[in-house]
Amino acid sequence: MNSREQWRPQRGEIPTEPGVYRFTDATGRVLYVGKANNLRNRLSNYFQPLHSLHERTRRMVTTAQGVEWTVVGSELEALSLEYTWIKEFAPPFNVKFRDDKTYPYVAITLADRVPRVMITRTRGIPGARYFGPYTKVWAVRETVDLMLKAFPMRSCGESTYKRAQATNRPCLLGDIGKCAAPCVGRVTPEQHRGIALDFASFMAGNDEGYVRALKAAMADAARDLDYESAARIRDQIGALETALAKSAVVLDDDTDADVFGIAYDELAAAVQLFVVRGGRIRGVRGWVVDTELDVTMAELVDTVLQNAYDGTTFPAREIIVPALPDDVAALQVVLTERRRDAGERGAVVVKVAQRGEKAALAETVATNALGALVQYKTRRSGDFTARSQALADIQEALGLATAPLRLECFDVSHFGGKNPVASMVVFEDGLPRKDQYRKFAIADARDDTDAVYQVLRRRLAYLHDEQSGFPSGEVADSDADARGESGAAATPTRKSFHYRPGLLVIDGGQPQVAAAARALRDEGLSDIAVCGIAKRLEEVWLPDSDFPVILPRSSDALFLLQRLRDEAHRFALRYQRTTRSRDIRTQLSSIPGLGPARTSELLKHFGSVARLRAASVDELTAVEGVGPAIAQLVHRALRSDG
Repeated sequence: MNSREQWRPQRGEIPTEPGVYRFTDATGRVLYVGKANNLRNRLSNYFQPLHSLHERTRRMVTTAQGVEWTVVGSELEALSLEYTWIKEFAPPFNVKFRDDKTYPYVAITLADRVPRVMITRTRGIPGARYFGPYTKVWAVRETVDLMLKAFPMRSCGESTYKRAQATNRPCLLGDIGKCAAPCVGRVTPEQHRGIALDFASFMAGNDEGYVRALKAAMADAARDLDYESAARIRDQIGALETALAKSAVVLDDDTDADVFGIAYDELAAAVQLFVVRGGRIRGVRGWVVDTELDVTMAELVDTVLQNAYDGTTFPAREIIVPALPDDVAALQVVLTERRRDAGERGAVVVKVAQRGEKAALAETVATNALGALVQYKTRRSGDFTARSQALADIQEALGLATAPLRLECFDVSHFGGKNPVASMVVFEDGLPRKDQYRKFAIADARDDTDAVYQVLRRRLAYLHDEQSGFPSGEVADSDADARGESGAAATPTRKSFHYRPGLLVIDGGQPQVAAAARALRDEGLSDIAVCGIAKRLEEVWLPDSDFPVILPRSSDALFLLQRLRDEAHRFALRYQRTTRSRDIRTQLSSIPGLGPARTSELLKHFGSVARLRAASVDELTAVEGVGPAIAQLVHRALRSDG
């Protein structure tokens, strides 16, 4: 490990002006790029004692061999330079975007002499205007087919166009009225460009106004007895109204907005973008972000907005986000410039929707983002190659003799020190075995470490004892079955409980791992490995080690351990809540006049034990069947217990 003191700049050397900084390693590779309103204050944060830094920040500064900075004139210039450097150097510790090239777009090649409308997944055609993206390619084809009835512009490829020019004969689309046939001179290139611009204007959201103009033109043609023109315009209006009907109306007709939803955890973030033009959802885009250093929602929004508009798409006048970045004013200036570069008018406003239809839509987008994050993790965990690599990486990182094909993870849960319980979840070959999950009731434990020790002793005892049955206080339970949390089904088989785990994983840090190692020693088991994973820093701890094992943030090994730990925590918390509900039912049953029906009504009304304990007398009285006298008794009983 290198010493920061060898390359750390003196505090007085660092300017206090706005600027952009970059950390580099021994080979000169840029590790991280950041911006600051005050370079001295920001960079000083990286040189605090190592134990006080977040683990991922600590890993970055201990990998680095130098830091450079560039002073700029304003926060706006810092934002622009940061974006340029991130694009140029692709630093490994900055947020990484996974490309979304699988989404199809409608593109109009306005830079061509005779513009063409096309469906493409390539973003970057010079001078092209892009619309979408669409989640389904059939939706794109259907939209273009409808639009060509109203805006008969060229959609053929270059070879088809040149062949029509050479033979002076249009293709089928020209014969059926879905192309104005500029290839044979039915319209001039200038007239065809006007059709293409109308197409682009309609797709950009100027739809209702265009339909109104066509209806007025149809009325004028009918008044002049030009019924042929009126019929043609009528068909155009019908095609446009059909296209509009296929877009969901979510906001007012004059609303152009980009609505972002973000769901994230310690390793990844899923971003969803709903493109709303003319009050209708015209496109949906989604992508996944790999996070490296710790980021807040506001910092994620900052990075997402800088990368979402990369030259092929332009921002809407209104951008709705889940949180405002600190440099929102400068960001709005940058996005406004990108909008104007695309030939669009109006300043960009970044805001958080507080109420009304926009807030409801933002909540919908956030729900989609959460679903995308869950889907991403599910697909990743279902990949056999990724699971095999994860187990091999765990073996290498922890120095195990073989890959741990059976992982058992333990978590202790309690409520303010009361009702302690524990869970054991099992993963085999990287997949959960819910039929082998176990729950433990803990009668008396001094603290979390004592609880871990007790549970491990009870679990490890099965490796010696071949008799059937479960010790007192232990429940075998499958999270997948329908018998409920009581575990009162027929006695299950214990065969699976005698399988030796390849690795015991404890939800916790050094103290919990030390307690687990002591349980292994006391049981005389020296061939089973144990580690702990601490949630806040995602550190992997081994017994008798002063420093944690740091797995790469994007590694499948860390992803598997994190998923295992989260599953154990979820299962323990669910069991702990069940025991609390059972205890409070027992407590309430001792109150005169409060039977099982009223107890169930109380729990159903408040939804949780915590809310029931916090309820006032008036709130208790509002429950059907609970009068003032009983409410007073319930309130007194719950408060004296809490």
